[in-house]
Amino acid sequence: MEAQDPEAQDPEAQGSQERRHGTGRRALLGAAVLGAGGAVIGLSGTAAAAGGGRGNGGGGVRSLPRPTIIGHRGASGYRPEHTLASYRLALDLGADIVEAGDLVPTKDGHLVCRHEPEIGGTTDVADHPEFADRKATKQLDGVPVTGWFTEDFTLAELKTLRAVERIPGNRPHNTLYNGRFEIPTFEEVLRWQDKQSRKRGKQVWIYPELKHPTYFRKLGLGLEERIAKVLRKHGKDKRNSPVIVQSFEPTSIQRLDRLVGNPLVVLLSGADTRPYDFEESGDPRTVADLITPAGLREIASYAQGIGPTLDLVIPKDADGRLTEPTTLVADAHRAGLLLHPWTMRNENPFLPADFRKGTDPDAYGDVFGAYRAYFATGIDGVFTDQPDTGVLAREEFVND
Repeated sequence: MEAQDPEAQDPEAQGSQERRHGTGRRALLGAAVLGAGGAVIGLSGTAAAAGGGRGNGGGGVRSLPRPTIIGHRGASGYRPEHTLASYRLALDLGADIVEAGDLVPTKDGHLVCRHEPEIGGTTDVADHPEFADRKATKQLDGVPVTGWFTEDFTLAELKTLRAVERIPGNRPHNTLYNGRFEIPTFEEVLRWQDKQSRKRGKQVWIYPELKHPTYFRKLGLGLEERIAKVLRKHGKDKRNSPVIVQSFEPTSIQRLDRLVGNPLVVLLSGADTRPYDFEESGDPRTVADLITPAGLREIASYAQGIGPTLDLVIPKDADGRLTEPTTLVADAHRAGLLLHPWTMRNENPFLPADFRKGTDPDAYGDVFGAYRAYFATGIDGVFTDQPDTGVLAREEFVND
């Protein structure tokens, strides 16, 4: 028996559900239709099809360039991830959307921005003797994980911690900023979004992710109801609101589809993996089943896009070199879905082998060559740790 979520029966949810379905629903499901000149379009097409509508979308997603450059956890190639400093720098470097928030809850129910609920690798919690007894080993999606978990801290306690670089071996330069930035809440991100939109004279878009929804629902900390409540509070729960929500668990996106009108994206890992909600429910399907034409059509009944790992777009061979593209881009577009694959990074270890230069793990490889290969498949956008590189790569690609 699942623990009862205190916000599961929020009466405002029905209004959001009604707003989502109907004529606007069909328009959104036609997101990746052919635009002028027959070019496949993604988010920009979503806005054009959906029309003006209600919400805080300003000029709407039609104003975003393509391929869309998404700042992965901000500008995490240059600052500790999921900090307001990282998000702000992503905008300064030209990101079209900021992935502002991998959302996990606190003990007292607030949504905060951390890569994982375990925060030993992204904060200085280990340096706080007052929290030494909070260290624990838990089963996170069936895997034992040892460390400190957000659900064991109140928001006030988390605010005493500071962010640190998650992969210092690859990004020693980022350690300069260790200890300087606190953990933001999702509400703070939404207020930051409004402030940055006013400051920059254009709508800032964000792209939060719900982390481990099944795990947290079992703890009585349902994520979908919480994010829906916060989005409604800020008037950003509508079909053209400047907030795209993503999750690796399809049933989480289905649940959210009944609560808000926002564009929704299903994240997809390796072809032979199973979403954890499928493992819990006994659903035998893998990601390979979800990316068939039939699987993509099903996803399109409750989401507007997919976020596949780049290997689902262009697989690698045994040596780590790119092979031939799959049909995923074309199949997803036929289903009316956009594609925002993840994640481009400049450093050698994260690039396909044929684009690496030397062996220094902190050195940059031929990332522009890798961008060209992925952009050529017709993807609608890409997550990147270095948004400035992505923007320049796009400029070179579209002007080539």
